[in-house]
This record gives sequence, C-alpha cells and structure tokens, in this order.
Amino acid sequence: MPQIAAVVLAAGRSTRMGAHNKLLADLDGKAVVRHVAEAALASRARPVLVVTGHMAAEVAAVLAGLDVRMVANPDYATGLASSLKAGIGALPSPCAGALVLLGDMPQISPEHIDRLIGAFLAENGMAIIVPTHRGRRGNPVLWPSAFFSELLYLGGDVGAKRLLREHAHQVTEVDLGTDAIFADIDTPEALAQLRGR
Repeated sequence: MPQIAAVVLAAGRSTRMGAHNKLLADLDGKAVVRHVAEAALASRARPVLVVTGHMAAEVAAVLAGLDVRMVANPDYATGLASSLKAGIGALPSPCAGALVLLGDMPQISPEHIDRLIGAFLAENGMAIIVPTHRGRRGNPVLWPSAFFSELLYLGGDVGAKRLLREHAHQVTEVDLGTDAIFADIDTPEALAQLRGR
C-alpha cells in the first residue's frame, strides 16, 4: 500500500483558551492531543508526525511512549501555515499523501481516518480528500504528494483553504456522517461541552 503519513498540528498557542493550553487539557483521563495522536497510530497512516511549537516540551511529555516523530516549528507564532509547512517538509520522500490532523480535534477516530485513506486509494492517490457532514466540510484533509510543494508556500494563519478553492476540481468529498469533523476545542466552553457529551 502507498505510504500515507499523518501530520498532527500541535504547535499553536491556543490563545482563546485563556491561560491554559487546550492540547494539554484532560479529556477522559488523557490529554486532548494524545487522543488525536493515538487515533492516528491506530489507523493505517504511517509515519505519524507531531508538529510542536508553543509548550513543545509539555506536548512531548503527554505523548511519551507513543511511536510518533516530533517536528519542531520555531515559527509557530506566525500561524497555522508555518506548522503545516514544518510537517510537510519533514515527511519521508516516498509518502504518497499526508493526512493533516488538528491537535485539538479528539473525536476523530481511527475509522474516520481509514475511511479517508480508503477514498484516497480509490482515487489512485490523485485527489484531495475532504470529509463532510450535512453539506459542510471539516477536518482532517488528506493531501496527495503532488500538492506538497504548494503547501510549502503557504503563509499566515489560514491553513490550506485557498488551495482547496484553487483545485476544486481535484477535491473528493467523503461524508463521514459525524460532527467530529467540526469538533475542535477553541474555548473553555467547547472543552466543557465535550467533557459533558
């Protein structure tokens, strides 16, 4: 099977959470970011890279014992694009694609990831695979290697939405039938809601 990596973005400052780093917040007995990394490791994706920046040592500590590769992003304060570039730039050369996971989306499951990978393989590794639910797009997104060079030229805090617009004809949507693809943790209220689900 073609090698499809997972890149977990875990470098942000989580400013809307106040004094706390959302990635380190406890959810069901483990850190939010560990949920994401474990889901990636339980899927078909390999290798699993975790991009760190803000509180890098603490993020690495809560991922101790997991078979993930840490990638440092010294430019994390400039926004999401720098973390995406750091992760894509660190991929081993034979990767056919990279699934980009946000470190604050702990409800994404190995089954969700594998469904996206299955769709990618069905498209012969040529399509950008985007999860949907109720007509809305979410995360994570699986990028073919043909787009890695363009991802490396992104800037700011906008991620890769511009590329999705520019290459709309190469996007394949996969309805995962779950709100998990929208459930990121940006505020204390969102964390409380997830804890009380």
